[in-house]
Amino acid sequence: MAGSAPNSLIPMSESSHTQPAEEKDLDRLLAEAQARIDEQHDAWMRAMAEAENARKRAQADVAAAHKFAVERFAELLLPVMDSLEAALAAAGGSPQALRDGLELTLRQLKAAFQRANLAEIVPDAGERFDPHKHQAMAAVEAGNAEPNSIVAVILKGYALHERVIRPALVTVAKALENKAGNPISDSNLNTN
Repeated sequence: MAGSAPNSLIPMSESSHTQPAEEKDLDRLLAEAQARIDEQHDAWMRAMAEAENARKRAQADVAAAHKFAVERFAELLLPVMDSLEAALAAAGGSPQALRDGLELTLRQLKAAFQRANLAEIVPDAGERFDPHKHQAMAAVEAGNAEPNSIVAVILKGYALHERVIRPALVTVAKALENKAGNPISDSNLNTN
């Protein structure tokens, strides 16, 4: 009997004592992790909702900008319309009154263009042809002009904030043809 011990004196294994404490720690850690996941998920959902709201606001702003893009310019043109109507009403008896009214209206229109940053493109004769600002309507022989230079302006062009809206329509000088009638002829080449 000396080798046997009563059951009450037998120490419990260490794992049976710590098992419930470890489970409690794991349950607590799991609950904390789940709470953090829930917080992160809520934050993510709020961020997604905010991003969607921002996208919708931006779309509404863009739609409004497109809809009212010319509002400022339209406001600048209203006095021009008023002047045209007044000139036509006053022109019944006098051609000079019509001319004066049209000149006033043209000045108002030019001022409106200037305030809207709409600039004329009017190249001078002899100016080098620029395909970004000019459109050649014809090429003509001009003895007193350099080839590829502007001879005459057919129609003014316009640029809005330096972006060409309509290029100036021009005639351009071309190289004078030789006596044989060909601009470049094989017979003019030296074959030494």
